[in-house]
Amino acid sequence: MLTKLKHHAGKWTLAAALGLGMASSASAVDLTMYYPVAVGGPLTKVVDGMVEDFEKANPDINVNAIYAGNYNDARIKALAALQSGEPAQTSVMFSIDIYELIEQGAIVPYDDVVETEEEKAWLNSFYPALMENGKTQGKTWGIPFQRSTIVMYYNKDAFREAGLDPENPPATWDELVEAGKKLTKKNGDTVEQWGAMIPSTGYPYWMFGALAMQNGQTLMNSEGNETYFNAPATIEALQYWQDLGNKHGIMPSGTIEWATLRQNFLEGKTAMMWHSTGNLTAVKNDASFDFGVAMLPAQKRRGTPTGGGNFYIFEKSSPEERKAAIKLIRFLTEPERTAEWSIGTGYLGTGPDAYATPELTQYVKDFPPAAVARDQLEFATAELSTFQNGRVRKLLDDAIQSVLIGDKTPAEALDSAQKQADRLLKNYR
Repeated sequence: MLTKLKHHAGKWTLAAALGLGMASSASAVDLTMYYPVAVGGPLTKVVDGMVEDFEKANPDINVNAIYAGNYNDARIKALAALQSGEPAQTSVMFSIDIYELIEQGAIVPYDDVVETEEEKAWLNSFYPALMENGKTQGKTWGIPFQRSTIVMYYNKDAFREAGLDPENPPATWDELVEAGKKLTKKNGDTVEQWGAMIPSTGYPYWMFGALAMQNGQTLMNSEGNETYFNAPATIEALQYWQDLGNKHGIMPSGTIEWATLRQNFLEGKTAMMWHSTGNLTAVKNDASFDFGVAMLPAQKRRGTPTGGGNFYIFEKSSPEERKAAIKLIRFLTEPERTAEWSIGTGYLGTGPDAYATPELTQYVKDFPPAAVARDQLEFATAELSTFQNGRVRKLLDDAIQSVLIGDKTPAEALDSAQKQADRLLKNYR
């Protein structure tokens, strides 16, 4: 007898494929889906529940969800499976992996899989800002699912204590510095509460994409073959980031850990933090103080990159598996489930129809911070994504960190990163 080992809501159960009302193995389509679990919220439980609902509605499709750590882990495992001859059919991976996946011939465009007019309309039902990292070469390669923007979380109680209006968080770079100074609390030479923290490990290029855009500068072109790391506005943005710690003293100098920042905020070690909206539900559940969520402050304009993961369909899949994958992805991105996902995690509802559901409409009414990331899409830009993306991204990450720890000036670090990026990308132009 064929059996299948599955993990649902944190529990392992053995389901017999025969004798339990399921489709026979001869007619069932088996899908393997890699899924990254990297940030806050009970993601595995939510995803397991949605997959279980899908299988009940589609007894002829079996889904094996494999949780793969962070986005890099998910990409590595999925590509290794492709090489091993036992490939997955679909995966949620970084939206910025698109050029690498295309170059390796690992994925197929949705345009080659969808058939009906309804399916084609579905491809155009998502927020355009989220699709910037899903479309290239005139085709759709990624469908947004676990998507985010960077938002500013702030401690309203700390604002009140510092004499600041808790309903008016900083809206400009200058206001961030001014408020940060009032919010920084010292006991002698020891800082008990920093005014603000911006993480500079994990995804420093992502945070920097926000600062650059706020200064009116994108980091790359839409073809993925050119970067603007040493543009004057980019250099100014990195100088501002360094100045927050070294000159203005509102955040620690050096680097700030992505993985522990949320806990630092919850423990009152910083009054403001920039972080993914994917942390919203976790902060809502765990904060012992009154907190707010705001769009990121502006310099020349407001700005944030989008972030997070897209659903991809792998090239090494049969026509039947591709159809089943489309059915799964459409199921998981239906407005009601997108609303459930957003409420359960804090990630964005990926299309306007999700915010029109009664559930998310009421949730936003009761908890207005849930609308901030959505509203900020008006000012959002694509996340840094190029050919040779891992190497190009590391060049920028290293440049940022070398400046924050004081080894190089912004101009020196970004000039070097740009020259090396040019060498990597010149053959793609």
